[in-house]
Amino acid sequence: MDGKHMQIGEVAARTELSLRTIRHYEETGLVVPSARSRGGFRLYTETDVARLMVIRRMKPLGFTLDQMRDLLDATDRLDADDATNATDRLDADEREALLERVRTYRQAAAEQVEKLRVQLSRAEDFADTLSARLDRNAPATRV
Repeated sequence: MDGKHMQIGEVAARTELSLRTIRHYEETGLVVPSARSRGGFRLYTETDVARLMVIRRMKPLGFTLDQMRDLLDATDRLDADDATNATDRLDADEREALLERVRTYRQAAAEQVEKLRVQLSRAEDFADTLSARLDRNAPATRV
C-alpha cells in the first residue's frame, strides 16, 4: 500500500467526483478500493485517487469506459513492469505494444483537446456577440 487510507467522501472531495460516480467506476472495474474498513467502508490510497483522476480527465474528452479500462490496463502493466526485477520483465515486443497503446490514446486526447479549443473559441465569440448587443441596446444613463 502507499500509506494512508481515505474513505470515499474524502476521495470524492479531492477528485471532485460524486460518491455515485466513484461507486459506478468500482462496479465497472475501473477503480477498486484498496481496502475495506472493519465496518465495510471503502478505503482508498493515493494510487487509487491518481487512477480516478486519470478517469476524470478522460471523461470530458469523450473516452468510453472500455477505452479508459484499456488505457489503465496498459499503464498498469507498464508500471508493474518498471517495478519488477529483470527476470520478470515484459519482453520487448509486449512492452512496445503497450507503449503504442498509450501513444494512440495520447494522440486521441490531443485531437479532442483541439476540438474543444475550437468549441471554446466559438462559445467565447458568441458570448462576446451577446455582450456587444446588450451594450448597444442598453438605455443611456442620465446625469
